[in-house]
Amino acid sequence: MAKIVTRNLDLWYGNFKALKGVNSAFEPNKITAIIGPSGCGKSTLLRVFNRMNDLIEGVRMTGEVLVDGENILNGNTDLVILRKKVGMVFQRPNPFPLSVYENIIFGEKIHGSSATRHKRDDIVEESLKSVLLWDELKDKLDKSALSLSLEQKQRLCIARLIAVKSDVVLMDEPCSTLDPQATARVEELMRELKNRYTIIIVTHNMQQAARVSDDTGFMLLGELVEFGNTHEIFTAPKDKRTEDYITGRYG
Repeated sequence: MAKIVTRNLDLWYGNFKALKGVNSAFEPNKITAIIGPSGCGKSTLLRVFNRMNDLIEGVRMTGEVLVDGENILNGNTDLVILRKKVGMVFQRPNPFPLSVYENIIFGEKIHGSSATRHKRDDIVEESLKSVLLWDELKDKLDKSALSLSLEQKQRLCIARLIAVKSDVVLMDEPCSTLDPQATARVEELMRELKNRYTIIIVTHNMQQAARVSDDTGFMLLGELVEFGNTHEIFTAPKDKRTEDYITGRYG
C-alpha cells in the first residue's frame, strides 16, 4: 500500500491556484523526487504532506491527502502527531540554538516524553549513528549546534526527525547550500535511510533526482504532468513537456 496518496488535490493561495488536480502515490521505503521549474508547485506539494501550508494566510485545499490511509485534510487531524510522523528537512539547515544533545531530544520533550536520562542518551546516540555523525560528535554533545559545518547541521536536522521516529522524511532542496562532496555524502545517507523511511525530495537538480530517486514526479504550473519510475521518466518520458524539461528545452 502506498504511504501517501493524493486524490484530485487542489490548493489556492488566496485567488492563485497553486496545485491543480494532483493525483499521486508515494511508495514506502523509496526515495521519490519532485522536479520542475521554479514556481511550479514542488515545495507547495511537499508542504501539503505535513500541513505546513496551513501557516500561510489564505490557503485553501480540496481533494484528499491520505497518509497510511487516513485523510489528513479532514478537521480531526492532530497536526502535532502528523508532523511527528511526517518530518521535514529544509533547504537551509535550521538547528536550534542549543547544544547538539538538546537538539536531538527536543522532540522528546515537546511530545511530553518522560524518558530517563539514560533513555535520552540512547536516543541521542542511536539518532546520530543513523546519520553517521556519532563518531564526529560523541565528545562534543554539549557544543552549540550552530557551530557545526553546513553538512553536519543538515545531518543533525535529519537526526532530529529520526529521534521522534518520523515515518516519512520530506526534504526541500536539502543539498542546495552544500558543496559537491557534502552533497554526495548526504545522498549516500538518503540511500541508507530509505530502508527504514519513506523519503520525498524536492530538487531543482535533475542529476541529483536521477542519482538518488526510485520514482520521480515532474511538475509544471501546478500540475503533476508525469509520475513514475525515475529511469523511465528520464529515458522515455510519456509527455512531451517532461521530455522538453529534461532535455533543457524548457525551464
